[in-house]
Amino acid sequence: MRVIIAEDSVLLREGLVRLLHHAGVDVAAAVGDAQVLLAAVERERPDLVIVDVRMPPTHTDEGIRAALQLRQEHPGIAIIVLSQYVEERYAVDLLTGETRGVAYLLKDRVADVDEFLDTVQAVAAGGTVLDPEVVSQLLTRQAGRDGVEQLTIREREVLGLMAEGRSNAGIAAALHLSDSAVSKHINAIFTTLDIPPASTDNRRVLAVLRHLSAGAIRKDAR
Repeated sequence: MRVIIAEDSVLLREGLVRLLHHAGVDVAAAVGDAQVLLAAVERERPDLVIVDVRMPPTHTDEGIRAALQLRQEHPGIAIIVLSQYVEERYAVDLLTGETRGVAYLLKDRVADVDEFLDTVQAVAAGGTVLDPEVVSQLLTRQAGRDGVEQLTIREREVLGLMAEGRSNAGIAAALHLSDSAVSKHINAIFTTLDIPPASTDNRRVLAVLRHLSAGAIRKDAR
């Protein structure tokens, strides 16, 4: 696996380089600027990019805009976006459209080395991972909208774990349920949120994005 890191904090950038090198990952480049990131991707063609939301020169949204550009121009490259805080609009923008091979994590999550490396492997393999805190806040903000109020408490718990990238077996273990019970809850969620089967879409991610996207649109309208 070849990875490019884009992070303007030298300490975090070098820490990620050392962590990934120790795990046997080839870090093709480590940069501190979004424009340099785009040039490095064209040159190195990595399998995965790890990028901070806020980067120079304005430290607002340069990193996430670069990530969105890469999703359009190089859809085969997996993306892990790191953020200091939960920023709803950025998470929704990143996950709207193609959802394979993408993650949105809070920087605190990097401190759990094993969990972070698991995320790197999962996203590189085409998985979708949302930080548990991101899921929690987004679901809380959107509770009562877009059909979510019709979900049971257990179904909301299952939905949150789905958005974290958990498999049915992982959800079953976390909630102490049988695999068949988890399948029933997931099918109920799809039915309630009116998400029919489709070979081209990730229904698990759409189950979260359906109400998050609508909430972001309403927020902009205000």
